[in-house]
Amino acid sequence: MNQITPPPKIEIIPSSAPFSEAQRSWLNGFFAGLLSDATPLSAEQGAAVMQGAAGDGDDGEAPWHDQTMPMADRMKLAEGRPLRRRMMAAMAQQDCGQCGYDCHNYSEAIASKSEARLNLCVPGGKETARMLKSLYEDIDKEPAAASSTPAAAPAVPAVVAEPGRSRDNPIAATFLSRRLLNKKGSEKETWHIEFDLSGCGLDYVVGDSFGIFARNDVGLVDQIIALLGASHTTKVNGKTLREVLIDDVSLSPAPDSLFELISFITGGTTREKARALAQGEDPDGDAATLDVMAVLQKFSGVRPHSEAFVEALEPLQPRLYSISSSHNATPGKLSLTVDCVRYVINKRKRLGLASTFLAERINPGDVLKVYVQKAHGFALPQDPKTPIIMIGPGTGVAPFRAFLLDRRATGAPGKNWLFFGHQRSDCDFFYADELNALKTSGLLTRLSLAWSRDGDKKFYVQDRMREVGRELWTWLAEGANIYVCGDAKRMAKDVERALVDIVAQFGARTTDEAVNFVGELKKQGRFQQDVY
Repeated sequence: MNQITPPPKIEIIPSSAPFSEAQRSWLNGFFAGLLSDATPLSAEQGAAVMQGAAGDGDDGEAPWHDQTMPMADRMKLAEGRPLRRRMMAAMAQQDCGQCGYDCHNYSEAIASKSEARLNLCVPGGKETARMLKSLYEDIDKEPAAASSTPAAAPAVPAVVAEPGRSRDNPIAATFLSRRLLNKKGSEKETWHIEFDLSGCGLDYVVGDSFGIFARNDVGLVDQIIALLGASHTTKVNGKTLREVLIDDVSLSPAPDSLFELISFITGGTTREKARALAQGEDPDGDAATLDVMAVLQKFSGVRPHSEAFVEALEPLQPRLYSISSSHNATPGKLSLTVDCVRYVINKRKRLGLASTFLAERINPGDVLKVYVQKAHGFALPQDPKTPIIMIGPGTGVAPFRAFLLDRRATGAPGKNWLFFGHQRSDCDFFYADELNALKTSGLLTRLSLAWSRDGDKKFYVQDRMREVGRELWTWLAEGANIYVCGDAKRMAKDVERALVDIVAQFGARTTDEAVNFVGELKKQGRFQQDVY
């Protein structure tokens, strides 16, 4: 990537004028903005700004790290790169931490053969696992090419010795309570969840994530055991089959290895169909609906041995949530903001997801396996005087609630501006009393709200940003950090496009210069994202 140089500024206010540099920057942008005819950012420019500062290693570029980009497009961008970089391109989200690594170190560990698990990328799911498997085979097929790549720094191991600091070494914590955040009339179901950490001694800082190992629904497990024609008490790996299916393996979606197992123990058209599914094909048009139970129903005449069946399944993955509390404010307690999402698989609602597990299937006093995942860059500024702009619609508000509570607990003097949005103001305004109280106290300097279903026209946080673009640019000119948390597929891109438009209009820059400006914010750590 070419080195980004600061874009030229239009100087309307002379340097001799009696203003500070920040004031001159704002005034120059203000007057130039009045004269400009900035146009919305194109999709191509939006993609460019998201690619602008994502990578490290090689030439510093990682243009494929946009989780909304189709796999084929990501891999095309990585053509000709070293194997470890192509593995990184196969991963759907940069540095989410769910695998226990960041994306760079996960790809390094696989390429060096120090990590054999190819299915740890939770956002990428089956598609990423398939591509990693294909790329992994190239290690042995082309050893000379693999060894000729530049030597890489040793990969960071996934296992952390200290309990509770790694997905591979969880700790037990007690579930305290839950309360519904939505009011009557909402189309959503979002819960405030609390855990007691005092017994396990685990702490955290704002910006960290909390990993939870859910357990599969007992009713679902018993149905699967019945379809296998097995006994609940059959021993597998030193545990009963029922215990293994509840605690150890994923039951949705069905992995390729399960189809491979079925193809090994059947013949004819059944074998052909199972092989096709194992290779990512969709012979009956139902591949997207096939969880483990649906596969056993689809191939109802096949009854794998219990041990072989379990070995064909993937480990039950933990789920990471942004922490919505501050250890400085409430030591010994941790809060989450959790959407309860039900997916319909093969015409049945599946309740095995961690969010639904938290919302319905645990009770106060229950103990869960958990861990704290350290933040990958999503943290408060080191200087407590630095202003922060937080954009978090829906459950994206979680880490920003933590930021505000932490800044209040530590007495941080920096200004705070929160953009929050959801569907309806009367039933989807999460933490309304808290946020309004923080605004009244002066800690929350500005609270900008956007409700997409309150009027005839949908209105989102990015629309509110454009409305107050001049003031937002002023905060940026004063050195504010900007944070975005929430949906990656649309919201995060739309917010970045709005930010580029604001920089172009009120910062007196062309669109391309504004793209570079936002890229520089990312490089400097002043623009951070936690999107999923």
